[in-house]
Amino acid sequence: MTIQSILNQLEDSRNPVAKSFHTQGQFKVLIFGFKKGMKLQDHKSHHPTKLLVISGDIMYHQNQKETRLKQYDEIDIPAEITHSVGAIDDSLVLLTQGE
Repeated sequence: MTIQSILNQLEDSRNPVAKSFHTQGQFKVLIFGFKKGMKLQDHKSHHPTKLLVISGDIMYHQNQKETRLKQYDEIDIPAEITHSVGAIDDSLVLLTQGE
């Protein structure tokens, strides 16, 4: 019920909602929920990450470049690279982290 829990929390949230979906050793899977207009400010991941849009429409920012990602689009996020994610529409995003 991870996604349903995220959707319920988003109703009253002003920030993206994240939940762990699966963790095993150095590998983890996270799900983020966004309402239209929400943004994860500049940050870095300490592990290589793959971002997959489950639903919605987001804008991914890295090195002054913007990449628009819609449902089922994906992008690799290198470790230790500053990036941000903004929601163009209500969105659910799956992140896999680790090697």
